[in-house]
Amino acid sequence: MTKTVNHWIGGKTVEGTSGQYGPVTDPATGAVTTQVALASADEVGAAVAAAKAAYATWGTSSLAQRTAVLFRYRALLDAHRDDIAALITAEHGKVHSDALGEVARGLEIVELACGITTQLKGELSTQVSNRVDVSSIRQSLGVVAGITPFNFPAMVPMWMFPLAIACGNTFVLKPSEKDPSAANLLAELAAEAGLPDGVLNVVHGDKVAVDALLNHPDVAAVSFVGSTPIARYIHATASANGKRVQALGGAKNHMLVLPDADLDAAADAAVSAAYGSAGERCMAISAVVAVGAIGDELVAKIRERAEKIKIGPGNDPTSEMGPLITAAHRDKVASYVTGAAAQGAEVVLDGTGHTVEGFEDGHWIGLSLLDKVSTDSDAYQDEIFGPVLCVLRVDTYEDGVALMNASPFGNGTAIFTRDGGAARRFQLEIQAGMVGVNVPIPVPVGYHSFGGWKDSLFGDHHIYGNDGVHFYTRGKVTTTRWPDPADAPAGVDLGFPRNH
Repeated sequence: MTKTVNHWIGGKTVEGTSGQYGPVTDPATGAVTTQVALASADEVGAAVAAAKAAYATWGTSSLAQRTAVLFRYRALLDAHRDDIAALITAEHGKVHSDALGEVARGLEIVELACGITTQLKGELSTQVSNRVDVSSIRQSLGVVAGITPFNFPAMVPMWMFPLAIACGNTFVLKPSEKDPSAANLLAELAAEAGLPDGVLNVVHGDKVAVDALLNHPDVAAVSFVGSTPIARYIHATASANGKRVQALGGAKNHMLVLPDADLDAAADAAVSAAYGSAGERCMAISAVVAVGAIGDELVAKIRERAEKIKIGPGNDPTSEMGPLITAAHRDKVASYVTGAAAQGAEVVLDGTGHTVEGFEDGHWIGLSLLDKVSTDSDAYQDEIFGPVLCVLRVDTYEDGVALMNASPFGNGTAIFTRDGGAARRFQLEIQAGMVGVNVPIPVPVGYHSFGGWKDSLFGDHHIYGNDGVHFYTRGKVTTTRWPDPADAPAGVDLGFPRNH
């Protein structure tokens, strides 16, 4: 009998009642290993109702109570790193070391949430006028929701719900139906840490579940990470329903390599950033922009390194890159490589025919490297989300920045150079939300915030860090005047309040 991943609502496993299920495959074998219950709108409503009921007490709980739970939760997550990573590998396919890295980056936000007492301190100004004080505080929103992608089934949820519940909200998580098991384990461990029933709920599903969250009147805010078309849809729909939205979309991240750069370091970085996690990450470098005469040498160094990467099942300790999430996605990624030559690119490495012995039915693709790519080609225009690296050639720094700024995406970017002045100019002139200087994937640490510009972000707040705290809370300002006991009543004044 096929194993079923069910919902987690009100502190317990709840079997799906919609009658709809989705397949979960092992990407290394192509075999369906599990089915996941797909929620109806009523099932989503039940999760929201559980969260709303829990908010009545969690929303007024003490900071000490919340942080005590989070500290225990952090310890449990640390103890179960391997278990979480194994689920990620089994359903997503990424290699175990990469999955462990994902868990570690999620733990950063749990640690940030443990320090929420400092983040939620208010402000006070005394004697702004005669016997008048002004204070400001931040309060929770209520029930908030998170809709998360397949490529980081543990990390991205952990970028959302720990901070949200630390701020006093309750949470409904709708993870990707392609790799749902990690989300359930995260919720089970939270319950073991003492999180009250209903504070964190997990409902699995497809567009039906997403739309139910976007339209539910009791959901105050929605966080999303995924593709740009869906991010745009979620932002428009949830905003029209009066919800607060942070919707992180797709990317086409560029790495500018100047002639003075250490080309060995740049090639190492390009291979790591383009092909790590099989390119299935929104911070992957998918376009290297080579300035001046270094292009040929840089491409040769990238090729030399890429040809040595070992592809295999994620649970094989010798594997450096695993399969893609589904066969359909593998075929789509391959189509960009097979069509590249016709659009003017030089195919330096073609990974489309790659298979792994003993795992021939897995969703395998090798590393592909395309040189002399034009900006009007499909391989450059689209977010491929696979192990395909495009190299573009420009004559000058200014040409490179102009090319990069013309992209509709503005997520992450990097420059490789030994010139501090050039790096400073780049940092100020590039139109992207996250910049790396000799750092290929500039994902901020937990106490800074993650987010892009342009078509890579819809909404006003980046995720986690200070922006995350502000997103999951709203400000309130109180102005107070207490009469001096020695004063006689002053009578009624109908004039405008005077502060001077």
